[in-house]
Amino acid sequence: MKKRILVVILIALIAVTFGNRPVAKAQDDVFRVAAVAPSATNDLAFSQSMFDALTLLKTEMGEDKFAFDFQDGTFVVDDAAVALREWAASGDYDLIIAHGSQYGAIIEELAPEFPDVSFAWGTDVNTFGLPNVFAYTAAADQGGYINGAVAAMLTKSGQIGVVGPIEVGDAKAYIDGFKYGAASTKPDVAVNVNYIQSFSDVPLATEAANTFVANGADILTGSAQMVVGPIAVAKEKKLLWFGTQASQAELAGESGVLFQVYRWDVVLKDILAKIGEGTLGGESYTLDLENGGLEMVLSGSNTTLTDEQKAEILKTVGDLTAKISSGEITTLPAVEEATPEATPAS
Repeated sequence: MKKRILVVILIALIAVTFGNRPVAKAQDDVFRVAAVAPSATNDLAFSQSMFDALTLLKTEMGEDKFAFDFQDGTFVVDDAAVALREWAASGDYDLIIAHGSQYGAIIEELAPEFPDVSFAWGTDVNTFGLPNVFAYTAAADQGGYINGAVAAMLTKSGQIGVVGPIEVGDAKAYIDGFKYGAASTKPDVAVNVNYIQSFSDVPLATEAANTFVANGADILTGSAQMVVGPIAVAKEKKLLWFGTQASQAELAGESGVLFQVYRWDVVLKDILAKIGEGTLGGESYTLDLENGGLEMVLSGSNTTLTDEQKAEILKTVGDLTAKISSGEITTLPAVEEATPEATPAS
């Protein structure tokens, strides 16, 4: 009878101590990750960049050491919130990733409810001051600058078209860097930008690309998953294409030239190490050329460029990478301070 009473007391104490906290997963030495992303894993852009990074980690570490679940196509924020909460409550994962800046508010609300769960989100540097949130972003202006410089070298018409999604985050950084790189190389080259106010509207992106072509553009670039439309236009019209986030060489074929590839595995490896040491968050990361998180990849599918042109491109990429990494070149124009005469009255 006494033993039965003791068992009941112990169960009651456990319930009081742990409440509704998630049950810890079995210690099987497998690091488990769950990630949600807004578009498809083969979007040749933002979502694929994270999927590729997780796949690379699984290959390098082995299936007996690393596993991940990936819910793609979750553009609706409310749907992502459901998945993130279920993963956090399950206690099955060592790290939960919200791969999309639209998910920030969810992480800010969810992380305090599950203080023993590690979260990561991007692209942003804001950890919300929470000890279990990592944030990550990309200095996309760096690769943008290089793409812009090389595009300015290759354009014959002096007209370049840029199809942008929404003027935020790494998409804006890439486009701003591209414009500055082109202007710094050939000031007379016109870089025309159209933000279509959508990350996924392929028909609208295609229409924007065709408009650039009608106005004389012989080079196109853009960011986000809707770029499959402009890439198709570049192929059809036999123009050159410069990409970012992931390699689009296979899709672009002979139009593809140079791609800025996000290597999120650089960030993830450090996050995994931090969690292994007991640090669940509180730090932010930025991919850049110096730390290898940004990688410039020359297309192997382009047969229209001569060997001399390819050699010149590779030399330019190497020179600019070194100068950007050392700080000799800044990839965004300096922000001019407002003069007293230009400052509006209170």
